[in-house]
Amino acid sequence: MSESAKVHHPGPPVKAEKTHGSDFSYVGIDAILEQMRRKAMKQGFEFNIMIVGQSGLGKSTLMNTLFKSKVSRKSVQPSPEERIPKTIEIKSVSHDVEEKGVRMKLTVIDTPGFGDQINNENCWQPIMKFINDQYEAYLQEEININRKKRIPDSRVHCCIYFIPPTGHCLRPLDVEFMRRLSKVVNIVPVIAKADTLTLEERDDFKQTIREELRANGIDVYPQKEFDEDAEDRIINDKIREMIPFAVVGSDQEYQVNGKRILGRKTKWGTIEVENIAHCEFAYLRDLLIRTHMQNIKDITGSIHYETYRVRRLNESNGHFTSLPAVEPKTNGLPAEQPAALQANGVAAQHGALSHEM
Repeated sequence: MSESAKVHHPGPPVKAEKTHGSDFSYVGIDAILEQMRRKAMKQGFEFNIMIVGQSGLGKSTLMNTLFKSKVSRKSVQPSPEERIPKTIEIKSVSHDVEEKGVRMKLTVIDTPGFGDQINNENCWQPIMKFINDQYEAYLQEEININRKKRIPDSRVHCCIYFIPPTGHCLRPLDVEFMRRLSKVVNIVPVIAKADTLTLEERDDFKQTIREELRANGIDVYPQKEFDEDAEDRIINDKIREMIPFAVVGSDQEYQVNGKRILGRKTKWGTIEVENIAHCEFAYLRDLLIRTHMQNIKDITGSIHYETYRVRRLNESNGHFTSLPAVEPKTNGLPAEQPAALQANGVAAQHGALSHEM
């Protein structure tokens, strides 16, 4: 189920373009950047973010805080008495967000019911299936003979995983979910409601979680193997040292020293959500929106989706070569089509990669 909302932030007046008429040696190659910017501004952007965690960890509030708008499912589809579902449900809500002339279709995918049952065995499976279903839908659009000029992108770009602020260690459920899902989607773990921990407890908990992630071979975003160069490695190493982010969410505004802030008011003071001295929400926001959004999308397309695509085309090729020549079809395509696609050498190059189902 999906609904749409519109959020608009007015932008500054358009500046006049620079001219290089007096520069004899100027060719104009750098103008390609402006051309790319114009095209991107016309097309807009898409970003699909999934939130996973048990009830009561502030998932909806954090989404509203991230985008400073009512973007969560509960905000758009309020239910006064929402009961915990008996099975995991996947629900999404889409918004058209605009800021300074930049348009983005934001889809927030919620997973009510995760981790809320007495027996949580295999509760990651519906989420894994949903992510792979989005890859499959994109693949089917991609291999169509008369495919669309721009394929709608419903692939999950990022999954924020909410860890309860126990202060002890990861639960077996946390380890199993991140171990399996980190192979198919970019996972960013966060410690929810971090204001319930002291600073010492928070630091110890973060260190324990990092050690458990390493011990279980869980590679969360930003993955070290995908650093493009030394500069990227330096930047991403600093981020990896902060993971998991200890966050606090709030969509309530207060006045502190004459400034409007988002925060949580207590008897002993106000917790400022965007103050890095109070929590690490600002670092999470910068990672997801201001510095790494495009990289998150690139890794989704070139690594996670490509791995799924290669495996599916390999499966299709094996199926077709084992059948007699009676022109079997898959989704309206002749059997020769996937084999021809595989002949490009992509499958041979990535054949060793596979998504764990």
